[in-house]
Amino acid sequence: MTKRLRGPTIGVLAVFSLVAGAAAAQSGSGSSAGGDSRAQGASNSNAAKKKIRLEDSTVIIEVNDTEGDAGLQFFLDGEPWRSMKVSRPGGKKLLNLKGTGRLRNWGLTESFHETNEPPFDEVPLRKFLRRFPEGTYKFAGRTIEGRKLVGRGKLSHDIPNGPEITAPAANSTVPHGDVEANWAPVPEAGTEIEGWRVIVEREDPLRVYQVELPASQTSVTIPSEFLESGVEYLIEIQTIEKSGNLTFSEHFFRVG
Repeated sequence: MTKRLRGPTIGVLAVFSLVAGAAAAQSGSGSSAGGDSRAQGASNSNAAKKKIRLEDSTVIIEVNDTEGDAGLQFFLDGEPWRSMKVSRPGGKKLLNLKGTGRLRNWGLTESFHETNEPPFDEVPLRKFLRRFPEGTYKFAGRTIEGRKLVGRGKLSHDIPNGPEITAPAANSTVPHGDVEANWAPVPEAGTEIEGWRVIVEREDPLRVYQVELPASQTSVTIPSEFLESGVEYLIEIQTIEKSGNLTFSEHFFRVG
């Protein structure tokens, strides 16, 4: 606001006063704008420092009951990122991922990794579990904008028993048509069974039929539309524990 002069004034003094006042007002306005700019910058800086949570981050154990081996699986999903690290309980890093070249500022979103699966006669399950202890595994990375991206996955050693597939029988030949898959319930033995996953696949060309079922159901019909006469199929049935850990059994059958 222009400051008013008291009493009578002459023209030049009045003009000088108005010009000086306007300059002061403009200077004050600029100062205020600068303050707003600094406040906005601080706000943006605080937002940039705020961590972003991954939409999903898991660590589970998969056991092949038929072959006798186990592997660790990592999965994550979130905003586009250029780097990601996974650390085990205690802070020791297990996995270090980084996008380079044209991927650096393009970013990755989902990522799935599975470890080597040596047989139990080489690496017994107890030794595998010592290598990958229970607890919280931390995910930490940077988005393509440079913001921190974090997540956690809790690994449990509650591993379910593998199912016994009762139909179709191993290496059997079944007539073309709908095929009913059956399996025996497994003893929970300190675990909590959440459900089952049934996967049927053929090779050349690869075709996959997959369905997830509640723990109360131990059979499912494989539709004839998926099956073809004269083709061998692999059926895999997974027991899924509430922790996400799973154990599966598998064998081949043929459609006549």
